[in-house]
Amino acid sequence: MGFKVAVVGATGNVGREMLNILEERGFPVSEVVALASRRSQGTEVSFGDKTLKVKALDTYDFSDTDIALMSAGGNVSKEWSPKIGKQGCVVIDNSSAFRYDQDVPLIVPEVNPEAISGYTKKNIVANPNCSTAQMLVALKPLHDAATIKRIVVSTYQSVSGAGKEGMDELFTQTRAVFVADPVEAKKFTKRIAFNVIPHIDVFMEDGTTKEEWKMVAETKKMLDPKIKVTATCVRVPVFIGHSEAINLEFEKPITADEARDILREAPGCLVVDKRENGGYITPIESAGEDATYISRIREDSTIDNGLNLWVVSDNLRKGAALNAVQIAELMIERGLIKPKQKAA
Repeated sequence: MGFKVAVVGATGNVGREMLNILEERGFPVSEVVALASRRSQGTEVSFGDKTLKVKALDTYDFSDTDIALMSAGGNVSKEWSPKIGKQGCVVIDNSSAFRYDQDVPLIVPEVNPEAISGYTKKNIVANPNCSTAQMLVALKPLHDAATIKRIVVSTYQSVSGAGKEGMDELFTQTRAVFVADPVEAKKFTKRIAFNVIPHIDVFMEDGTTKEEWKMVAETKKMLDPKIKVTATCVRVPVFIGHSEAINLEFEKPITADEARDILREAPGCLVVDKRENGGYITPIESAGEDATYISRIREDSTIDNGLNLWVVSDNLRKGAALNAVQIAELMIERGLIKPKQKAA
């Protein structure tokens, strides 16, 4: 028997990607329901060769639904995830609403699958921030081998991380530049076309942005609370795919060759690291792919036991939709959820 799955926020970038990935991976569904706000009711979305009509979230009964994949934003999740969980439906939430709740596990299946059992407290599992997810897929096997003490990361994050509005703004501004029209900034704080913006999410009192704080807090929750982390998060004029330049300091010695061998065997990782023109991955090659790509692996001679890495991944997939579906697969694999018995 398959699972009844609801995708909440089905008309958004990540919601549509969730539907694609459920179909691509042959997820064991008996039924898929597309949900969104009332204004999207009746909109059509694709699930494989089927077309689903979007239903309204606020009138939907979750009592016979097994899994809700939530990608409708933090405010919607704060209101609805606890209600859905109480109806016996497991919520896998892509927003930041529950990531820092001690009663909600924050999961990347390749990093901390053992923490999934904590979902029973609220019937909610949280998906991490897209930039943290890909970083930790690459760092977990290295941490296991040589124990990371400190992480310095600079991100180069695509506009799709800001949703459809972000992608539309890059397109509109780029076209405006070419035809000499006025360039308007609406979604972003400054022009994004042919520019970079060192500001993602809101500023905090200490001068970091919320995006930078998320990377620190989530790394400590999922990987190791003792690791020191500092991040600078930058929005770049790329449609899909986040990139990260990561500097690592380890407790134990580890060479670039050892790191390369470890990462080649690590789940979810794909090493593309030739010291030649084009022997590395860029965001455009990661789009539509599931892997977290690692390139430019080299030793840092300025510190003891230091390494530098370049990590790239499709933020809509591993950073969001794919990770959520993998969490659901992990729960099924471990026998944590079973299809509800349907009335005859």
